[in-house]
Amino acid sequence: MERLVERLLYGSRWLLAPIYLGLSLTLLVLGVKFFQELWHLLSHILEMSEANMILVVLAMIDLSLVASLVVMVMFSGYENFVSRLNVEEGDDKLDWLGKLDAGTLKLKVAASIVAISSIHLLQAFVNIPQIPNDKLMWYVIIHLTFVVSAVMMGVLDKMAFASHRGSGGADDQH
Repeated sequence: MERLVERLLYGSRWLLAPIYLGLSLTLLVLGVKFFQELWHLLSHILEMSEANMILVVLAMIDLSLVASLVVMVMFSGYENFVSRLNVEEGDDKLDWLGKLDAGTLKLKVAASIVAISSIHLLQAFVNIPQIPNDKLMWYVIIHLTFVVSAVMMGVLDKMAFASHRGSGGADDQH
């Protein structure tokens, strides 16, 4: 009975596979939105103010960061929790594939959230005349919360795993 339960639990990891496949579909949605922003930029470039052009470019950067985050979560999550990806060495294999454990992935997601939040904050600063001061204050507070959370996660990770990592090892450089 115990062996059956263990096999069922171990096999249930495959329930995550459709979730990661669904994340790959979000890349398509992000791509459509990216090219919609690019079209908007190209079709209105002559009549667009510099500030509006910067806002559109920042939106495109934001979309690319989110898409990169989705790829990172999709591949490393699949490799960590479902199954190894069988990619031949000669096939455009990503260098980081197989090297991100769950803790490192969490730190990279936190850093990505800070970067995305920074872009949103920069968009708000570019558009500062149209944003009320109290709303801008909340943007800064929320951004600082993300920053402090990411730093604390890094500090806690370093404290928790310092004894497991040798100095100068590959895990130290995440």
